[in-house]
Amino acid sequence: MTVNGWLQVLLLLVLAGITARPLGLFFAAVLDGRRTVLDPVLGPVERGFYRLAGVDPAREQRWADYTVALLVFNAAGFLLLYALIRLQTVLPLNPAGQGEVSAHLAFNTAISFVTNTNWQSYGGETTLSHLVQMLGLTVQNFISAATGIAIFAALARAFAREKTDGLGNFWVDLTRSTLYLLLPIAFLTALVLVALGLPQTFAGSVEATTLEGATQVIAQGPVASQIAIKQLGTNGGGFFNVNSAHPFENPNAWTNMVTVWAIVCLPLGIAVAFGRMIGRDREGWALFAVMMLFLAAGCAIVYWAEASGTPQMAALGLSGPNMEGKEVRFGPALSAVWSVFTTGASNGSVNAMHDSYTPIGGLVPMFLMQLGEILPGGVGSGLYGIILYAILAMFVAGLMVGRTPEYLGKKLESREVKLAVLGVLVVPLLILAFAGLSMVLPAALAGTANPGTHGYSEILYAFTSAAANNGSAFAGLTANAPWYNTMLGVAMHLGRFAIIVPVMAIAGSLAAKPKLAPSAGTFPTDSVLFVGLLSGVILILGGLQFFPALSLGPVLEHMQMLSNQIAN
Repeated sequence: MTVNGWLQVLLLLVLAGITARPLGLFFAAVLDGRRTVLDPVLGPVERGFYRLAGVDPAREQRWADYTVALLVFNAAGFLLLYALIRLQTVLPLNPAGQGEVSAHLAFNTAISFVTNTNWQSYGGETTLSHLVQMLGLTVQNFISAATGIAIFAALARAFAREKTDGLGNFWVDLTRSTLYLLLPIAFLTALVLVALGLPQTFAGSVEATTLEGATQVIAQGPVASQIAIKQLGTNGGGFFNVNSAHPFENPNAWTNMVTVWAIVCLPLGIAVAFGRMIGRDREGWALFAVMMLFLAAGCAIVYWAEASGTPQMAALGLSGPNMEGKEVRFGPALSAVWSVFTTGASNGSVNAMHDSYTPIGGLVPMFLMQLGEILPGGVGSGLYGIILYAILAMFVAGLMVGRTPEYLGKKLESREVKLAVLGVLVVPLLILAFAGLSMVLPAALAGTANPGTHGYSEILYAFTSAAANNGSAFAGLTANAPWYNTMLGVAMHLGRFAIIVPVMAIAGSLAAKPKLAPSAGTFPTDSVLFVGLLSGVILILGGLQFFPALSLGPVLEHMQMLSNQIAN
């Protein structure tokens, strides 16, 4: 660990924090339907979309109608993307002549991008055509992120309104999120990335002569546009197989700073937008504080673990950090920040291989995903995920003082608490059930590259990443096989939509309730006390659910490392 390394970590945390307010205020204005500086240009485009689609933007939807529209739209997106992948050999814009994709891989990939997971069981530059990358994957990067924002908007309105069954209009929220928020920011970010050295071309691969005189084929394509939205939309799927460790995706320190900032800028901004939309700015900042607390703690732990090296290195007379799987142009500090931001924010992109991290360095990203990726989580999904924990935290607070729990002026009754418990339990159930099953099936065990504890961690990490809609991986697992492509696809689907339904049901229930005026007995949810309570509930629930599983993987592997034992 060095002073320079800590300064790099601090700089990125501060950069992520200071942009939250302007982005959050802009988000709130767009989702509240207020006029913005983009209206003169984009307003006619927006109204044109509504006329073409036959959508009445003034028509409010009940929670069930809103949810059905969302589910049907995403189902159609899955079918379209699956068809594009399967038919890529007969479609245009395939200059490299990419071949046919198997049914199970196409299923996994389509589910992955529709659910904002972007798990990739393939190498992007050697599997998918330019058309599929642009018309299929990049489009879903926008739409899946906009879907998360739409759900957040509906939930925010549920707290802001009273005695109503209207939560807004899904088609309006989807359109405004894409048109006013994601597209302009992604366009500007893509221009910056092109200026910093990322390629953006329709050309296929080029040949280069190496120093040894050999010929090397170098893939290229429309990279910058996909990288911009993969980061901003907390998608994470890379154009290249090694993701942001590839010099075409992340060539230097400047691109690294821009892209790692892009991972968390919108989720943090949405916490601020939430406070503004409900008319209680301090409530949004309290949630922002919890998110930043976990991000800072995670960065510190991972940087310490990776910068400290290993006993095995010391026994060989080597000093310094663990650089296995890391790019020398980034080092342990910037690799640590990226690993925490990407797993805390439901992104999944990587600039180093998590499989090569020390056991503790790999445990932290895994644990952040197991908490439901709410710190800060995906665009929109992180906020509605942390609200589930906030409801449970207020329920615990109510039990301690013998008072009916309230949150943001809404009384929390058994319906809301039960639905919150259901939403919180989805991810742990999927992770533990699928990982446990994979540990006893020969077809699943054949995919692990390492024996013993690390092989177990590879499987646990894979289903953690899928169920939490992250997409990163312990790269030692060979997941491009029927079992993993199918089961990971199921986990991704349920990990997304089995949480959305109870969240929307909670929103419908809260919107129908009257607002309660604060009283002397109201728990202050904009205070340091609430930040501590919510953080504690998140940690305790995560610890109780996953500590046994983690003890058999990274915790045990850490003990073996310290005692210089080889896992078997």
